[in-house]
Amino acid sequence: MASLKNDTFLRALQRQPTPYTPVWIMRQAGRYLPEYNATRKRAGSFLGLAKNPNYATEVTLQPLARFPLDAAILFSDILTVPDAMGLGLYFAEGEGPKFERPLRDEAAIKKLTVPDVGTTLRYVTDAVSQIRRALDGTVPLIGFSGSPYTLACYMIEGGGSADFRRIKTMLYERPDLLHHILDITAQSVIAYLNAQIQAGVQAVMIFDTWGGSLSAAAYQEFSLAYLKRIIAGLTREHDGSRVPSIVFTKGGGLWLEDIAAIGCDAVGLDWTCDIGAARARIGATVALQGNLDPITLFAQPAAIRAQVGQVLASYGHGSGHVFNLGHGVSQFTNPDHVAALVDAVHDLSHAYHTPT
Repeated sequence: MASLKNDTFLRALQRQPTPYTPVWIMRQAGRYLPEYNATRKRAGSFLGLAKNPNYATEVTLQPLARFPLDAAILFSDILTVPDAMGLGLYFAEGEGPKFERPLRDEAAIKKLTVPDVGTTLRYVTDAVSQIRRALDGTVPLIGFSGSPYTLACYMIEGGGSADFRRIKTMLYERPDLLHHILDITAQSVIAYLNAQIQAGVQAVMIFDTWGGSLSAAAYQEFSLAYLKRIIAGLTREHDGSRVPSIVFTKGGGLWLEDIAAIGCDAVGLDWTCDIGAARARIGATVALQGNLDPITLFAQPAAIRAQVGQVLASYGHGSGHVFNLGHGVSQFTNPDHVAALVDAVHDLSHAYHTPT
């Protein structure tokens, strides 16, 4: 593989000096881009897009053709793992992801097994290899997975949920069953992320989207403990390079010290945290990723630039910051406003870095 022309993102994750603050955007390949919508239409469905390495490569590269982003992220979905477990993932129009066979009874839960990632998720690793070839050493490729708890939310609820009543009832009444699901899912996530690393991703991110819905004690037992286990099980070096890991718990601002202590290289922050305060708390041990409010991108470019400046000023001087949104970019965002964000980060962040 060719050496990277731009390794700013990987260096920032390892808190090494960089000339500016790198930026990428959660859900950067998505419905806010007209070219993505055109490709999705050709693919026939979201799963048709995600399960075809050619289409997945095409949409992964689309935002990089538009914006000078510092990293690409594999186009896939967090629910590929439970789908590989045989739960029957499908997407209902206007309703988001659903499972045909959610985990509702003890017998089904006890039958849950770790899938053979090499066969059931081969389309993902094939896409990784193809994307790496297409990137041709321009920027690094990020791989990802959902966290065990977040995946379990969908596996038990059968889809999205406003209150997570089913999984939380199981958590309090039958914690043994939930731990069984989380154990099998954690093993699956470790195998899945390591397969992505083997195929060529250069950093990995774990999305703990629903961890912040838990009580403090439940977060420790049912989410963080499994995140720690995954980090411990990851391949840390591949092709002679370190593979950094990012953990993002949406709503996890209260527990930053605990997240930073599990061994990850970077902690993702949602927009409710002050990044300067987060740096004072944990920035000596991990890099930080974030954390502009995604809705900022509905404002005019001058306002976007001002808000980018605030985040950069709050983090302050030095390395260890990867600029991102505090959650995924909205499908209704104007792509020109994303361009304004990327340009502002690159333009304004030089002042916070010592020239190398």
